[in-house]
Amino acid sequence: MPDIVAELAERGRLLDPADRSRLVELLLDSLHEPTPSEIESAWDAEIVRRVAAYKRGEVETFAAEDVFAEARRIAP
Repeated sequence: MPDIVAELAERGRLLDPADRSRLVELLLDSLHEPTPSEIESAWDAEIVRRVAAYKRGEVETFAAEDVFAEARRIAP
């Protein structure tokens, strides 16, 4: 079975320096992706923020019937 990591590394060495640098940055960034619990926590905070803004009257609201009528108009 071929070692895919070694194969990718070898292919990466064939790239010009700017593309190798970009590839390294993309791979490093992928190591710092949020975990599912971090994403859930962020959504929880966003929900709290949105509900608070709604209760303070800072959010423009629309009747459901109007929203559905507009959706039907846009995508019949």
